[in-house]
Amino acid sequence: MPIEGTAIRRRREFIGQPSSPWRPVDFREVWEYKELLYFFVWRDLKIRFKQTILGLAWVVLRPLFSVVIFTAVFGRWAKIPSEDLPYPAFILAGLLPWNFFASGVTQATGSLVANAHLVSKVYFPRLFVPLSAVVSAVVEALVSLVLLLILIAAYGRVPAIGAIVWVPFLLFLAMIISLGVSLWLAALNVKYRDVGAGVPFLVQIWMYATPVVYPLSLVPYPFSWLSSLNPMTGVVEGFRSALFKSPWPDVPFSCSVIVGSALFASSLFFFRRCERTLADSV
Repeated sequence: MPIEGTAIRRRREFIGQPSSPWRPVDFREVWEYKELLYFFVWRDLKIRFKQTILGLAWVVLRPLFSVVIFTAVFGRWAKIPSEDLPYPAFILAGLLPWNFFASGVTQATGSLVANAHLVSKVYFPRLFVPLSAVVSAVVEALVSLVLLLILIAAYGRVPAIGAIVWVPFLLFLAMIISLGVSLWLAALNVKYRDVGAGVPFLVQIWMYATPVVYPLSLVPYPFSWLSSLNPMTGVVEGFRSALFKSPWPDVPFSCSVIVGSALFASSLFFFRRCERTLADSV
């Protein structure tokens, strides 16, 4: 059957489905449309660096500027401890997973509204729109990882062997958390545009609630438990532990896995619940 005919048939079946809150994502359909996801990711990457003078150089300059600013303000002026680690390496190890998470959330929240011309006219799994925004952030994370390894080597340190296993897993966990948050916010932003306007403030506040520029050990005991419930706390602390052979953050990491998995699972059901009405509301 031609692609156009298949799309029309799927759209009719999709519109006719009951609006059940427990209707799961059709992963078989997602797999059938996987080539479209590749296109969306490639398109997002081109748009991100289109008509820029420095182009891909921004992927290198953004984390470097952040490291310089945070080192000057928090490392030199505020004298925040960095657990016997060089503060530039300490801060970049925290910024890497955080920037990956924040970039995905920021780009994905407004993705459905930005692609209204596609969402309202052509049938395809709407999940691909925010998903491509999150996946495209992997490129910047990988470049930052190379910079971090160079910085670690410059200080005469060698990353732990366990980092080969844990770093990819922690980046995947950050992607799951980012996608979980993004699906909730992207669906809500279609109906309530205030969500998109408030996301930059949410991301900024969330960053300072996460031990990115300071170690978790600096947080007093009663509040350290609350900080551990933040799913990105275990990712950031685990990232440093994997690279610098620090004690593994058992409680924060366990909370990250549990809270992140629950957030991701609930977002899939919520997004699927809202998917039928996205074309009418976008």
